Amino acid sequence: MLELAGIIILGIIAQWMAWRLKLPAILPLILIGLLVGPIATLYTEDGSKLIEPIWNGEKGLFPGEGLYYFVSLAISIILFEGGLTLKRAEIANVGPVITKLITVGTLVTFFGAGIAAHYTFGLSWKISFLFAGLVIVTGPTVITPILRNIPLKKDVSTVLKWEGILIDPIGALVAVLVFEFISVGEGQAFTKTALIEFGKILLFGTTFGFTFAHALAFAIKRDFIPHYLLNVVSLSVVLLVFVESDVFAHESGLLAVVVMGMVLGNMNLPNLKELLYFKESLSVLLISILFILLAANINISDMKLIYNWNTVALFAIIVFVIRPIGVFLSAQGSDLKFNEKLFIGWVGPRGIVAAGIASLFGSKLLAKGEPGAEYITPLVFMIVLGTVLLNATTARLFAKLVGVFLTKSEGILIVGASKASRLIGNYLKKNNRHVVLIDNNQKNIEMAKKLGLEAITADIFSDTLTDNIELNDVGYLIALTGNTDINKFAVSKLEKQFGENGAFRLASTEEINNPEGVTENGLFSPSYDFIKLMEASEKYPTVNEVDIKNKNHYEELIEMADSDSDIVPIFTKSPSGSIDIIPSNQKSFNPNGDGFKLVYLGKVFDEEKTS
Repeated sequence: MLELAGIIILGIIAQWMAWRLKLPAILPLILIGLLVGPIATLYTEDGSKLIEPIWNGEKGLFPGEGLYYFVSLAISIILFEGGLTLKRAEIANVGPVITKLITVGTLVTFFGAGIAAHYTFGLSWKISFLFAGLVIVTGPTVITPILRNIPLKKDVSTVLKWEGILIDPIGALVAVLVFEFISVGEGQAFTKTALIEFGKILLFGTTFGFTFAHALAFAIKRDFIPHYLLNVVSLSVVLLVFVESDVFAHESGLLAVVVMGMVLGNMNLPNLKELLYFKESLSVLLISILFILLAANINISDMKLIYNWNTVALFAIIVFVIRPIGVFLSAQGSDLKFNEKLFIGWVGPRGIVAAGIASLFGSKLLAKGEPGAEYITPLVFMIVLGTVLLNATTARLFAKLVGVFLTKSEGILIVGASKASRLIGNYLKKNNRHVVLIDNNQKNIEMAKKLGLEAITADIFSDTLTDNIELNDVGYLIALTGNTDINKFAVSKLEKQFGENGAFRLASTEEINNPEGVTENGLFSPSYDFIKLMEASEKYPTVNEVDIKNKNHYEELIEMADSDSDIVPIFTKSPSGSIDIIPSNQKSFNPNGDGFKLVYLGKVFDEEKTS
């Protein structure tokens, strides 16, 4: 009981440490597991582990094959999660570079790492390519914390983010298929019988996954499952699919849950978001327990097995040779610059799926007596820890070194996707500014996307927004919702991360009635609140420009706008095209030279009065 409680407590502590230090959670989890596992044998009086995952007659958590069963079920849930995140629409829209990374890049890693493992450690081709299949996977859970605080060009962040999301289930699928090919026929691979067994695994895995996904979707859509049981029923169906598929075709369960997740993730289910939220909470707990257990289960002898220069050579080949080759081949002919390709090639941390499946497959093959299987778990753990440590400590420095680090974040985040926000966002986009609109109103988001704007359905009260690495180049925040409290909260919560160059919000009704109370982060004119902004955008849905002759002329234009509720000044534009937000407390603006423009929303200025 003490050990089990200790694992849960240590796991949550590790998750909290990762959050505070902005590191991938897998790093502290595995390190804690090693400290209470194999390393503990070096400092305990009786030379035993503080946490012994397998019962050895005196102590331990799981008797017999209990650990193997727990790991199998936990990995099935994690892989189901990976499948849920894989969308066909995303694959179609992420661009040729990411498409090539998850195809060409995967093949380069698979064959390159397989050949490297074979010749550095003398492993059989089967074991070498199983290892290669496992190290394909990067994963968003390790990339996001590393890049969260590195301001990068949006294209670079997008490539890294979507590669991690899309390659997670794909890499897992490759590893599962290689493992199943090794497993069939009890060592008689490449024979006719083995190929038939392999075909059965593919058949039953895909069939069970596809069939049960549609059955669960049918039950959800027809309200056969009460809302309060939706999450637990879905979890039980995942476990049922895993077990039943494995009964019909041994080792097909993991394939089945990946397929099931992929099919469900691409259906229009009304409660899919709730299922994803439940999955996230469950995954945090499972991952916390799982990786402390897996790391603790490693023995000193396993660590000594790879304590040699062959390990260093294999790591160097995978990280410094194979990864860059895969990236440069995938990015050939793209708009990415050489330094951007170099940075993407540098950042490739392996993640949770790789480590988890490695332990599962390694232990199963070891139990079957497969030669070289003892290398799988320690080698993959080495790649995971090494790449996470390398990228966590050097990514920011390397970004500066190769010149992809943005010294000033020029992107603009607009909170609220109303008509006025969409008009302003469209103008900014046409003037080559990265602009992102967020709103929890799906209709507003869809209308913004129809205009070609980048829009995200998000709740600013949630922590998920701050994890979006594609917003790393955002340095301005504009809160344009109709709720003053939300606007104030957005500025106070998001200013540090997204408003380093300025965070602004619309004036409240109280501030309009008392102009002296306008704060420094007030936006546009102090006489405009959300209602007046929306009225102007409804009557005159355009963003216009007017030349500014001099300082006096600018002040006259502002006075005219203040006296006309259908004109809302929003920006000033310099001759070079630089756009500056007009805060409502701005006392003066001194244009230095010709070519300055006032950008405004609403009715066109009377040219005679502005001349």
